[in-house]
Amino acid sequence: MGLSWAQVVAVAAPLLYCGAMHPILTVAAYKFLALDSLKQRRTQLLSHCKRWRLQGSIVLSPEGINLVVAGSAPQIDLLLTELRSWPGLEDLQPRLGGNEQPPFRRMTVRIKQEIIAFGVNGIEPARHAPSKISAQALQRWLDEARPLLLLDVRNDYEVQLGSFVPALHTAIRQFREFPAAVAKLDRDFQQRPIVAFCTSGIRSAKAALFLERCGFEQVHHLDGGILGYFQQCGSAHYRGECFLFDQQAGLDPNSASCWVQCSSCRTALSAADQAHAHYALGQHCPYCYQMPAARMAAALARRHEQLQHLITPLPGSIPRDHLRPVSIPAACDGLTLLQALARIVPHVPSATWSQRCEQGYLLNEAQTPCSAASLVRAGERYRHKFPGLVEPDVNMQIELLYEDEALLVLNKPAPLPMHPGGRFSRNTLKYVLDGLYRPQQPRPAHRLDANTTGALVVARTHYIAGQLQPQFARGEVQKTYLVRVQGHPPADEFECTAPISIRAGELGSRTVDLKDGLPALTRFKVLRRDAASALLEARPLTGRTNQIRVHLWYLGWPVVGDPAYVSGGVLGDSQTLPVSAPPLCLHAWRIGFQHPVRREVVTFTAPEPRWTLPTD
Repeated sequence: MGLSWAQVVAVAAPLLYCGAMHPILTVAAYKFLALDSLKQRRTQLLSHCKRWRLQGSIVLSPEGINLVVAGSAPQIDLLLTELRSWPGLEDLQPRLGGNEQPPFRRMTVRIKQEIIAFGVNGIEPARHAPSKISAQALQRWLDEARPLLLLDVRNDYEVQLGSFVPALHTAIRQFREFPAAVAKLDRDFQQRPIVAFCTSGIRSAKAALFLERCGFEQVHHLDGGILGYFQQCGSAHYRGECFLFDQQAGLDPNSASCWVQCSSCRTALSAADQAHAHYALGQHCPYCYQMPAARMAAALARRHEQLQHLITPLPGSIPRDHLRPVSIPAACDGLTLLQALARIVPHVPSATWSQRCEQGYLLNEAQTPCSAASLVRAGERYRHKFPGLVEPDVNMQIELLYEDEALLVLNKPAPLPMHPGGRFSRNTLKYVLDGLYRPQQPRPAHRLDANTTGALVVARTHYIAGQLQPQFARGEVQKTYLVRVQGHPPADEFECTAPISIRAGELGSRTVDLKDGLPALTRFKVLRRDAASALLEARPLTGRTNQIRVHLWYLGWPVVGDPAYVSGGVLGDSQTLPVSAPPLCLHAWRIGFQHPVRREVVTFTAPEPRWTLPTD
């Protein structure tokens, strides 16, 4: 029999997120079982669901059923009554949640080969059930600190919201990638107990069977998944929230959390995202909403106005005390502070460190000055104080080219370091972007050297960064640079495959290392030949540090204005140019990549700098 209205409310109440009763219920359920007559079942179910005015999705497969459907309580009761009349589904246990408005826009019933796409033949939980472990048993194992491998088989964006501690994350983007991730597991795990887990148990059941096939001997999957664990054990050993596809929510076992999933782009949305003006249930969210061109232009104009307030005067031009961390390694345990500093920073004379200590410029974690004779312990952190520090001037005339809630693209000026380091802390791109987009902390998806200008892509959230940065790591981003070189390459088109050194040399520079260097490939095309120089188009197909500059320097045509890779095949004595110096003639001109939310390829072009004009 189905659930009565009172029973539905009783079951749903503990799971209704945001702490309030909602008129629309969402039911989610799955079961592995042998199903036949799929076309007939599909026709009947679709007819019933439309008549009952239900919305959502049902997947029928030879291996079972998987569904997430929304409607009123009586409508949900009719659906469950129908499904429990099928042989093998009498004990179907649904999971219920609530919504204020319908979370789906239509009703679909599909026939698929699998209820959850995996793509590996012979993995059939309906015929060969994997070994299960109950939530209580898992908690007991974790309480006892038993040696086991907790394996999270969910997608990377789910893991970012929360997971068990400790757990190994496979870093997959979709479940079909799990077999490749297993191939990378340490073979030492084959004799250890393994507990695979996912949200509700559907993926971990298949994952457990696949692990058994691969030779892992003691494999279990968490019965009921994370959600079942929450119900029976609460939040013990779990940190964060659990992402829910079906209820469009991220469930926090300790509080009324309101993470939802956009029905259009599938991005996880916080309560703040849902309160955004660009969020419309069932239509779009702030991340996939496409702002009209005129409105974006106005928004960028406001940003530029805010930017001028932030950089006038330059943040690093105001004298302030700067603290640089000093960590004590194990090799210095028990030494005096003076002895430890002499070992950690050997190029600075001991007399200098002694003087700095006498001046009170070496502080412990309590910000108290320390004497040179103080004994130190491994793992301690000290601070080296630089009083009244004024940073070198930089060019902070950043030009914002594009902005949405997922990312921003800017035309980076030069010289401008991207991150704090060395002489720069506040006169950096990171410091300004943090101030401009506070409370967000934007994360550049790639980097440009301090002296390089051009198009830079920045993620506005940690989740978006996780979608963008792998595209760069996999070489999927199309990058085109403009570069002016000294002299004239004989060919109009050429390439360089010289490997680049792994370790940085003086001033952080890299060189060509034919023996142990990392593979690198850059393709060049001559655009124009002037009197003493040539303008080239450069396409780096790999992403090594200083790749274009090193390759051109190695070939004998160094970049005009480069302070590090100078003519004659020698290294210069500086890395970051002063503002008054002639520019480094290297410009990130165009960049193309897949938008992390809309999943369409987008291309951005940064305006060409003056040095690209003819010099004759």
